[in-house]
Amino acid sequence: MNRSWFKLISLFLVLTGFLTTGFGCKLVGGEVKEKLTPITLDYWRVWDDGDAFDEIIAEYKALHPNITINYRKFRYEEFEKELLEALAEDRGPDIFSIHESWLKKYQSKIAPMPKEISLVYQVTKGNLKKEVIPELRRTATPTLREIKDKFADTVYQDAVINEKVYGLPLGLESLVMFYNRDILNAAGVAEVPKTWEEFMSAVQKTTRFDNQDNITQAGAALGTGSNIDRSFDIISILMLQNGATMMEGNQVAFSNQSAGKNLPGLEALQFYTDFALATKNVYSWNKDMPYSLDAFLTGRLAFFFGYNYHLPTIKARAPRLNFAIAPIPQVNVSAPINYASYWLESVSAKSKHSAEAWDFIIFATTNERVKSYLDKTQKPAALKSLINSQLEDEYLYAASTQTLTAVNWYVGQDPLAAETALKEMLDQLSEAIDEKEFKNIINNGISKINQTLQ
Repeated sequence: MNRSWFKLISLFLVLTGFLTTGFGCKLVGGEVKEKLTPITLDYWRVWDDGDAFDEIIAEYKALHPNITINYRKFRYEEFEKELLEALAEDRGPDIFSIHESWLKKYQSKIAPMPKEISLVYQVTKGNLKKEVIPELRRTATPTLREIKDKFADTVYQDAVINEKVYGLPLGLESLVMFYNRDILNAAGVAEVPKTWEEFMSAVQKTTRFDNQDNITQAGAALGTGSNIDRSFDIISILMLQNGATMMEGNQVAFSNQSAGKNLPGLEALQFYTDFALATKNVYSWNKDMPYSLDAFLTGRLAFFFGYNYHLPTIKARAPRLNFAIAPIPQVNVSAPINYASYWLESVSAKSKHSAEAWDFIIFATTNERVKSYLDKTQKPAALKSLINSQLEDEYLYAASTQTLTAVNWYVGQDPLAAETALKEMLDQLSEAIDEKEFKNIINNGISKINQTLQ
């Protein structure tokens, strides 16, 4: 090889090295280099095991190899205490779930969703020689209009405060009616009740008494508070369906008058407590009955009001129980109103990686990814686009038909205290001796709930 050829080759190598080195520095320099730093996002939730998120986390990791999602499941009984302590001590998670009724309580602890997120993605480029290279992208997050269009209406009403988004849901539960097929068949109840009038008739047919007038088989678990699962939600939906205005400003108002009705909240409370009064035709429950879920599991209860999250418990503890799920009865079937209860995925205000945390939540709640979560957990969808795909499922049908008409009302600082106050009120109402005491108990209960709103 002569010198001229040697010089040309040397020059070529130098230029090639300069160009490739310069290109590489550009890819990993500045903001890109900073965004490629390995980080771990701690994610705390209740109810679902980690395998419910395996596919979502794996897909996200493929796009962002530098981001690790550390998922941790808590028991419901311990979750809030652990979360509050961890946040106070600056050792809390980046992402955590809260029930939608907790939002006002946690609002100051949540970083709202930003308008834009800047992240590095792994992108495959090239035709002949394909290479995976990092690419910085600035992406707009979902707008308020998009959230309103894509999710069930209650999500926008619950999760958006002062035009800021404080969480997004993976699914959305609504109160449904479980029923014991064998009890209904034996009592000659051929059709599942669609109205409360039909429900009252079915309860009378399915309630059984012994010689001492003790209830041996309950048609419905209604009328009291502390021994009925989700009694707060049940009485709430009865009042809402009956036209009660639950809140006026910052005060509870469900016993006030409403247009065209006389005290709709009071009427709903009277309807509810009738099921615990021995003098009424619909008497089927009292304070001495077992917990409503236990009664249903042991085949002593015809109708149980609950949520799809009760399914694993029912299947595990009563595998031979012949049951089904139906939508809850309505006051007006042509204008249904249902009760929503669900969890929001939120980002801690103390997270050092709030942009990445929000990016993961947005990624996980999209149509393509959330379906894997819903399929594994058998939860009803919050996205409107997925509702129709669940209508043929025997366990998801009822909740799915109710999603678009599901609402809730509590927006206070202490939902647990509010529930306790309402349960105590219901227990006392079931034993009230006259109308005066009945109304005094209601006013006292409202006063206690109002104290939780501030």
